[in-house]
Amino acid sequence: MHPILIIVFLPLLAAIITGLGNKDLGGMAAKVITTVGLFISAALSWSVFIPYLTGSAEPTVVPVLHWVASGSFVFDWALRVDTLTAVMLVVVTSVSSLVHLYSWGYMDDEPDKPRFFAYLSLFTFMMLMLVTADNLVQMFFGWEGVGLASYLLIGFYLRKPSAGAAAIKAFVVNRVGDLGFMLGIFGTYIVFGTVSIPEILDAVPGMAGSTIGFLGMRADTMTVITLLLFVGAMGKSAQLGLHTWLPDAMEGPTPVSALIHAATMVTAGVFMCCRLSPMFEASATTMTVITFIGAATCFFAATVGCTQWDIKRVIAYSTCSQLGYMFFAIGVGAFGSAMFHLFTHAFFKALLFLCAGSVIHAMHHEQNMRFYGDLRKKIPVTFWAMTMGTLAITGVGLFGVGFAGYYSKDSIIEAAFASGTSMGLFAYWMGIAAALMTSFYSWRLVFLTFFGKPRWAGSEHIQHAVHDAHGHGHGHDDHGKGNHGHALEGTGGYHPHESPLVMLLPLIILSVGAVVAGFAFQHWFVSEGTGEFWQGGLVFHEHLIHSLHEVSGIYKYMPFIVMLIGLVIAWYGYIKNTSFPAKVVEQIGPVYTFVYRKWMFDELYNLVFIKGAFAFGKLFWKVLDIGIIDRFGPDGAAWVVSKGSTYAQKVQSGYLYSYALVMLLGLVGAISWVIAG
Repeated sequence: MHPILIIVFLPLLAAIITGLGNKDLGGMAAKVITTVGLFISAALSWSVFIPYLTGSAEPTVVPVLHWVASGSFVFDWALRVDTLTAVMLVVVTSVSSLVHLYSWGYMDDEPDKPRFFAYLSLFTFMMLMLVTADNLVQMFFGWEGVGLASYLLIGFYLRKPSAGAAAIKAFVVNRVGDLGFMLGIFGTYIVFGTVSIPEILDAVPGMAGSTIGFLGMRADTMTVITLLLFVGAMGKSAQLGLHTWLPDAMEGPTPVSALIHAATMVTAGVFMCCRLSPMFEASATTMTVITFIGAATCFFAATVGCTQWDIKRVIAYSTCSQLGYMFFAIGVGAFGSAMFHLFTHAFFKALLFLCAGSVIHAMHHEQNMRFYGDLRKKIPVTFWAMTMGTLAITGVGLFGVGFAGYYSKDSIIEAAFASGTSMGLFAYWMGIAAALMTSFYSWRLVFLTFFGKPRWAGSEHIQHAVHDAHGHGHGHDDHGKGNHGHALEGTGGYHPHESPLVMLLPLIILSVGAVVAGFAFQHWFVSEGTGEFWQGGLVFHEHLIHSLHEVSGIYKYMPFIVMLIGLVIAWYGYIKNTSFPAKVVEQIGPVYTFVYRKWMFDELYNLVFIKGAFAFGKLFWKVLDIGIIDRFGPDGAAWVVSKGSTYAQKVQSGYLYSYALVMLLGLVGAISWVIAG
């Protein structure tokens, strides 16, 4: 049996057993079955990945079963294994297995553990289905599967209204993107006559210069198809315009946030664009659009992250920003750099979310950083792990030596500059600005949480969380309303504590990844001559990599410079002079409010789409339903029939002589009409 079959289907088997067994199975059995299954899949994934690193493995397709045969529409269910798949297998199973283990401690007080772990394993299976797809239909199956699983996990807390609303929001927003993805798949089948990914990619060069009818006009075939596919990627990977669901996804349990933001749903769009990279390369227009959207998302999300107080929301917007980096790397043709950043980002983003969960666990589900402070002495392991993750995401490094983000993020920024296009230069400066803000909000989080005076000591806010939110995720997410951080200070009150070992062990392992993943794997992902590593799994431009290494002077060191600037600003505002941020906010009040409220996207969508839909519905209700249908239906024809029947009843006297008289009058009338005629 090929290892890929075990890797993919073991999480499904674990999910089925745990889900069907539910409470009869018990919480401990559910944890053991799902976690052991994921660790086996992770171990096998690494055994599949390493031969691709050494160049001793070849792409292969493992058949599962015959799926559809309808005329010329024929395809099988088969699992494709190549370098790109192997990278994703490692990312998905490694992070998921550690999230499963971490959840043993974080969800310890949750009474419905079998349901949670079943959903978690189902989520992993669906993502594995997506990344092993050999045809577009199978990819769409996994694509929709992760959407379903995310809905179940984000809304896991059934009695928490905000979680249910966030789950619905994620589901609905992704339906918009998925419509584009479906149209892209339909268009691809119409043009290429197949849904087999290898066959489609082989036929792409023959589509150059061809046109297709769309919305009543002729347009370049590959531009139309790839833009539609990219709309799907925008939804799944939360790019500007379809990003609004991602920050709200933190309403689910923190382990879910780590899995969604690091290794599964949000990486699906990046993976799809890389898997179909020859298609996207065939349209310069699409590549320009992707570059712009990615760069704009990168900048936008970083600005919002600078203003948030909820520890998970800061990291959520960070995810949105980092995905922007990956997409503008795709837009400039640096597909290898995009996959490299996806790979390293999975380790340090999972680490940051799980560290945030450890902080929240220590603070009895308080998520507002204004009620933290000086926690490094109380939870030292979490502090050092969070520091490692922060060093990685901010890209600390110089002269070829640094943490994970230094290698992958800097390669993207340099690739944008080296592309030599005006849009590439725009992406470069957006990336630089986002790098500065990433450093600021990341160190701001660290300083507010682990340094300064303890703002949790004696706080009634924390005491309320202790009693009302213990162990069930009903934390207090401030959202900028009510108490503005004036927690009582003193020596009394609640005392934070370090998380159990089962939660700390994943942090330690992920910390290692955040430190060494960039240095250890840069040779295979973005060095010259590594096109053979991808074995045709994605487009790899040797000339771009060569130009990347020739970027020099201020342009090469700009990411490091802005990283230091962001660190210094955060240190000054939240350690040295804590009154400084309030003064800045006072000076730029309207701008701060605009950014804090996420550039008013939610309000805009509510005005245009939600209220617009209600107004449209009200119009149809008042005019069409009541004004026309009811007026001429129940209140019109039906009223005439009803009244007519009332008068007709009066004619029915029941006496024979009455009926005889009516018949006689009718007969006289008929004879008179004939004679008169």
